Amino acid sequence: QRKNPFSSDDRLASKPAHTHQGDPTYGRPPEGSRTEQRGKDAHSHVGKEVEELCLIIRSTGQVGEDGHVSVTFGQLFETYVTISNKVVGILLRARKHGLVHFEGEMLWQGKDDDVVITLL
Repeated sequence: QRKNPFSSDDRLASKPAHTHQGDPTYGRPPEGSRTEQRGKDAHSHVGKEVEELCLIIRSTGQVGEDGHVSVTFGQLFETYVTISNKVVGILLRARKHGLVHFEGEMLWQGKDDDVVITLL
């Protein structure tokens, strides 16, 4: 849009054309933009889904000897898939934030039904 001669958006012309990797704004949308707001909204939505997943694990799982609640992927999948079809993606996000633990990089329905997921 910066180079578009038909654009009448003056906000674009005042911004630098390129940022570099050392710049703290590199890879981030302009502050106050609708893109930034959409990103914040998406982050909030995913956070809520991670919380809901943890609640489902807590309610359907069994408390182990170590005090942690565990559930198999198959059982979790059957329970959670009625809520959201993004079970694996939300599990990966929860693991990234240190909320759950399971073996393997990716979980596949059917193949990994016996993999134990532990709520940390």
